[in-house]
Amino acid sequence: MKEQKEKTDNIECCVVSCERPLDEKYWNDQYQSNTTGWDLGEVSPPIKEYIDTIENKNADILIPGCGNSYEAEYLLSKGFTNITLIDIAPLLVEKLRQKFVGNSNIKIVHGDFFEHQMKYDFIIEQTFFCALPPALRQRYVWKMHQLLKENGILFGVLFNRTFEKGPPFGGNLKEYEMLFESAFEFNKMENCENSFAARANTELWIELKRNTDSSVNLYTFEGIVCTGCMETVTGKLRKMDGVLNVSMNNDFSELLIVSEKEIVLQDLQSQIAYDAKYCILKINS
Repeated sequence: MKEQKEKTDNIECCVVSCERPLDEKYWNDQYQSNTTGWDLGEVSPPIKEYIDTIENKNADILIPGCGNSYEAEYLLSKGFTNITLIDIAPLLVEKLRQKFVGNSNIKIVHGDFFEHQMKYDFIIEQTFFCALPPALRQRYVWKMHQLLKENGILFGVLFNRTFEKGPPFGGNLKEYEMLFESAFEFNKMENCENSFAARANTELWIELKRNTDSSVNLYTFEGIVCTGCMETVTGKLRKMDGVLNVSMNNDFSELLIVSEKEIVLQDLQSQIAYDAKYCILKINS
């Protein structure tokens, strides 16, 4: 019981101020000082259970923000042959390269997830989403949609709770439903019944299938300075023909649009032209 309590308490621990940029140096510092309260020391039980249902051992699998990669060890033990790990912390990446040296079934990438260019059958979500600044959540949906193959699956756990500071950064079911709507089909998004003991009743299990019938695009947006203006803009864009979902990040700098087909940029700009300071530009992959 003491060990579980320590793990729970450590979830919110950071070795440096959380107001610093959550960049390569930040995460490297966490591993340098061994301040890794998010590390369970084993595969999260619901993820392990789902892996056991995957029949195709040659499926391409990505683990972003992979940490110590207990999931990768488990995948290898079950005979999977195409595993990719990516993390931004060089100290961790070097440790993983030594750990898995000579194993041709696993590829280890040091880099920024948002710059990664491949296609996968499955992507495992385990404490990566919650480690990102909330302003990157629309970008996360956009990138996940890009990286998954047709009918690809994003699966894992998301926190179903709030934190006073982060990382980790929390959220709730309603927020996630609005964020992923139309970009993914919700095979499952529900309370997790078999979480690691220290995280019981604080997680949602997600199993999201890439929606191949939708166009998912990300844009920079200039000119919004308040929530009211954001709601007005997103409301106008949602009314456009073919638009399925619109969401803007929490600092009003990026806009995610999910539509039946890509909307012409000029048409989007025309929709917000009632305010001359508004400007929208597409972000290319």
